[in-house]
Amino acid sequence: MIKSAASVFVYLGIIFAGAQMAIAEVKGWPVPYKIDDKQFVGYLAVDVEQGVANRPGVLLVHEWWGHNEYIEKRARDYAALGYVAFAADLYGTGVLTDDPKEASTLSKPFYEDRKLFRRRVNAALDQLKKQPQVDATRTAALGYCFGGTAVLELARSGADVDGVISFHGGLSTPNTTDLKNFKGRILVLNGAEDPMVTPAERAVFMQEARGAGVDWQFVEFSGAMHAFSNPGADAFNIPGVKYSPLADKRSFEMSKDFLAELFQD
Repeated sequence: MIKSAASVFVYLGIIFAGAQMAIAEVKGWPVPYKIDDKQFVGYLAVDVEQGVANRPGVLLVHEWWGHNEYIEKRARDYAALGYVAFAADLYGTGVLTDDPKEASTLSKPFYEDRKLFRRRVNAALDQLKKQPQVDATRTAALGYCFGGTAVLELARSGADVDGVISFHGGLSTPNTTDLKNFKGRILVLNGAEDPMVTPAERAVFMQEARGAGVDWQFVEFSGAMHAFSNPGADAFNIPGVKYSPLADKRSFEMSKDFLAELFQD
């Protein structure tokens, strides 16, 4: 779902650093790019009221459905905070679905080939850093479900990014020693009742993070299941998938604090 260029979205936002309330005028537009001769279209969102240069950049990675309206809305949310937000496209131009079976088919190659995962998400990070509004020395990445796994693989690849945030993402990886390559910080936001991220998987990830010596936080939200941050999650009628307004609100606030701390330092 690609929006026309120069679409304007108006939100009540918080200026960067969260010290003062202001009216944010967020503009968003599509950004085409190529990876290995394959065409992709991301989405850049910027608050034009806060200037247009040298701001921290935030990469966002979509759920297994593909690059859709939801990830673009999230990009505008973070742009309203004063960041330059780039919603990546990991599947390719126009490749998205609302069918769980097809989504599983689309995402499966990435879980089977972590080099593919890392190549696509690193290429999206490069696109963010190329944007003229971005201070390429101050970047972060966050993702939802499939996208949460993507940003953890970005970290494991040793990417030059200050921090990553996983919202209800898968935590497992074939090689649990790769996280030692990462020099940034990690925030994992997980539903305590998420059946798709098992207690064993959580324990292995924490051991991985401890062994890597990275700065990490792991937060679990009581009663929350998989996809707790997506208001449209319930419509799919997938067992274990449910929207939680409270976990959504709390996780967003925690992500704001994490980013503010990250770029303040």
